[in-house]
Amino acid sequence: MTGPVLRPAADCRYDLLALGEVMLRFDPGEGRIRTARSFKVNEGGGEYNVARGLRRCFGLRTAIVTALVDDEIGRLVEDLILTGGVDTTQVRWIPGDGAGRDVRNGLNFVERGFGVRGAVGASDRGHTAVSRMVPGEIDWDDLFGRLGVRWFHTGGIYAGLSDSTAEVAAEAIAAAHRHGTVVSYDLNYRASLWATRGGWSRAQALNRDLAQGVDVMIGLPESGQRRTPLSAATARAAIDKVVADFPNLAVIATTLRTVHSATVNDWGAIAWSRATGVVEAVHRPGLEILDRVGGGDSFASGLIYGLLASAESSSADLGTADLASAVEYGAAHGALAMTTPGDLSMATRTEVEALVRGVGAMVIR
Repeated sequence: MTGPVLRPAADCRYDLLALGEVMLRFDPGEGRIRTARSFKVNEGGGEYNVARGLRRCFGLRTAIVTALVDDEIGRLVEDLILTGGVDTTQVRWIPGDGAGRDVRNGLNFVERGFGVRGAVGASDRGHTAVSRMVPGEIDWDDLFGRLGVRWFHTGGIYAGLSDSTAEVAAEAIAAAHRHGTVVSYDLNYRASLWATRGGWSRAQALNRDLAQGVDVMIGLPESGQRRTPLSAATARAAIDKVVADFPNLAVIATTLRTVHSATVNDWGAIAWSRATGVVEAVHRPGLEILDRVGGGDSFASGLIYGLLASAESSSADLGTADLASAVEYGAAHGALAMTTPGDLSMATRTEVEALVRGVGAMVIR
């Protein structure tokens, strides 16, 4: 056996459970945040986006563990989550004070960028309900044990919200392992979360601590600090170091992106497992992009779907899953997600599989 064994689907309520913040995203369309007079709203959040992609694109049973203030904004976020098909029964509802002085819901303003003008994000997420979560609030043994979860996903965004959310993430990862649930962790680094809390070095130390309990690592430790494109050769060298540092890992995967402009990127992905070694997805130079936000999350959900489907059809051993196929699913799903507005994938599994097969952008009638 070269990796964790997936629990049988029949024994579990959820194929994937995510832990993270869900914010209300304000999108000014083709305009700028600073001059907008109207916004389109959707929900979004790094860890949540993975659960939603797996539900809407790939048809899996997913849920989100998060916290929202029980007010009109929180209920709007809930309504959006329900529209996405993600189970909301694990949402913690926190009483508000009517003005958001003590606890509030997170807001995220995002403009897409175009050409030489890069995308811009302006989050308003201080003192949010989810950042106040502390260990002991969630009965993880009931979730992973009695209800049953095949795959647990969280990441550096949630863990970086506060000192207590890092502790909650560690608590959840430990409980997942007690019950034989596969754990994935996206190293996502957001400088705004760490600006007054120790910066990159502290975020890296936290991720290294949590990585000790992770089965599938998404991203590479140095990615958040890079100012030059991550080449396949550099990624291979970084993977070698991560493998040596973290023998517990069964799979490592990351996207490869070169930014020519806000609307044209070279796009690819690379992955490693102990049984397979390193594989690369089809490289897509000059990929045209409408909205790049959420591309990495859609890569993660496609990768996870590919690993689940492959392992389920064989020995259920994650380490011997068809990694080459899984990374192609991830890269194709991420590419398609960036052709539509918002964080959230609007792709179908049929479209993903067609792109994996090399079908182009011809008209479908």
